[in-house]
Amino acid sequence: MKTVHERQLAQPLGYGIGNTPLQAITFSMQGVAHTIHLKLEGFNPTHSMKDRTAYSLVQKLEDQGKLNENSTIVESTSGNLGVAMARLCQLKGYKFLAVVDPKTTAENLAKLQTFGAQVDIVREPDENNGYLLSRLAHIQKIIVDHPDYVWTNQYDNPANPSIHYSSTGPEIYTQMNQKIDAIFVPTSTGGTLAGIGKFFREVLPSTQIIGVDAFGSVIFDTPSAPRKLTGIGSSRRSTFLHKELYDEYVLVKDEEAFAFCRLLFASTGIAVGGSSGAVLTACARYLSQHRYAQHVVCVCADHGDNYRSSIFNDSWLKEQALELLEAHLGNVEQISL
Repeated sequence: MKTVHERQLAQPLGYGIGNTPLQAITFSMQGVAHTIHLKLEGFNPTHSMKDRTAYSLVQKLEDQGKLNENSTIVESTSGNLGVAMARLCQLKGYKFLAVVDPKTTAENLAKLQTFGAQVDIVREPDENNGYLLSRLAHIQKIIVDHPDYVWTNQYDNPANPSIHYSSTGPEIYTQMNQKIDAIFVPTSTGGTLAGIGKFFREVLPSTQIIGVDAFGSVIFDTPSAPRKLTGIGSSRRSTFLHKELYDEYVLVKDEEAFAFCRLLFASTGIAVGGSSGAVLTACARYLSQHRYAQHVVCVCADHGDNYRSSIFNDSWLKEQALELLEAHLGNVEQISL
């Protein structure tokens, strides 16, 4: 196990990225008050932790000498990474093409345009009821037809988990005064979970690392099914995840995640996205079985502003035939600051 003195913690990033706040909230569950610490990644420049990923992916291409003034960077995205990449590319002077799908929110599409990105929308679902594999096939065709297009490949590029190993994990470790009993991490490419998991395995192996995934995702080799949650889940297994990097995983349904998003906002004014609602759901389940866990962290990947037209919109929920009930909150009776 490496000590705090054997490594540089919370390495500073540029462009206003990182050093996001930790906010304590309380879950009231069956007469017991549980303190949970939210790592609010929505305080990054484009309101999601994908700013970190974008920074690392582009830095890797620059270090490898793969970019020039004629290059166009291309990436597949459900929304947040695309926005982060678009902002960074605008700042650095690169052209950017985002390959998205119909589940990308109207808010994120507007942001992509604001940052000058080109946008291709892939509308054909893949074999696993998602769009990821269709987006990736579209990118393969683009980079074959256009040699000046460079794919950052967030799904296989080690720069993805490395940024969470070098920044996200160390920040949490420092902010929690080196005391973390359990940490809940949303999973999509698996980069965040892999990077944070590797860091805590080295500096604090006793920490329980819990991956949080959407019901219907195949990341952990579970059956595929349709899902409304974005920013979490995947139509393919992660290349970054190995069982030694996490202790367990939890699958969360759409209604559970959305119910927690709305209760958190109504109770505290903190707006988070669907993946964060899933993380809160998983945390509540864990606390029902581990009543004495004290130092608990939930990684909240993005801000709720990206979901005003969906999660926080009653009409959208009705259109999707989603009814949010108290039962979806499990044993959580109240959330407070």
